[in-house]
Amino acid sequence: MKSIRIGANPLTYDDSGSGDAILLLSGWCQDHRLFKHLAPDLARTHRVIRLDWRGHGEERSHDGDFTTDDLASDVAAFVDELGLETVVPVSTSHGGWANIELTDRLGAKRIPCSVVIDWIMVTPGEAFHTSIAEIQDPEKWEGGCRDLFNYWIGETDNRDIVDHVNLEMGGFGYDMWARSGREIERAYKKWGNPMCRMKAMAETRPITHIFSQPFEQEYLAAQQEFSKSNPWFQPAKLQGRTHFPTLEQPRAVADTIRTFLQ
Repeated sequence: MKSIRIGANPLTYDDSGSGDAILLLSGWCQDHRLFKHLAPDLARTHRVIRLDWRGHGEERSHDGDFTTDDLASDVAAFVDELGLETVVPVSTSHGGWANIELTDRLGAKRIPCSVVIDWIMVTPGEAFHTSIAEIQDPEKWEGGCRDLFNYWIGETDNRDIVDHVNLEMGGFGYDMWARSGREIERAYKKWGNPMCRMKAMAETRPITHIFSQPFEQEYLAAQQEFSKSNPWFQPAKLQGRTHFPTLEQPRAVADTIRTFLQ
């Protein structure tokens, strides 16, 4: 991984392939390893940059507390530092909030379209907010994380997913998990859900949501209904069984992204 300093914070990244640029961004308490299979597949046809958020990379030092807006500012400065005239951000999970903030700020000329992966698109229910509250509680956060980990792993025996959850995500401490819970909670309180946030952009543009879970037909139907009146939005349902399509079925994700970009 290479390192670049944005303000007082070191960010780590790598850069492979050639052609139009794709910027891979994980969710909270994840890093570039989430894309270890997806990146080389995409690099067959594109320039692929894996960027770790502030406090998330091989260098995890950072200059104090930060917000989703700060993450978007970091990425905007990073894009400028690399001299990227245009780029397509591809984010996972709640990294989508910073992705769409970045997309909104930089405008359609620099970000002509965007990809979000496995993000909770509808307004979440009480159980979600309970989990988010637990990971912000210094006395409950470890149990809250374990409940989330068990749910995400489910019945899969995919070693990449098991290790990603238990070892990679499990390598982050209370401060980062609590920060993630706070920022995710704030985002849903402000916007209701990601579809409302995307609709509020100054310049709407093509966005696709690639996901496997939840499996309920109503979840896909809500996105399809939104797409009818907002045709720039395209849900893309995969046939995977887990919360981590970039690890479970990287070829399907890469092919879906390529088809969308075409």
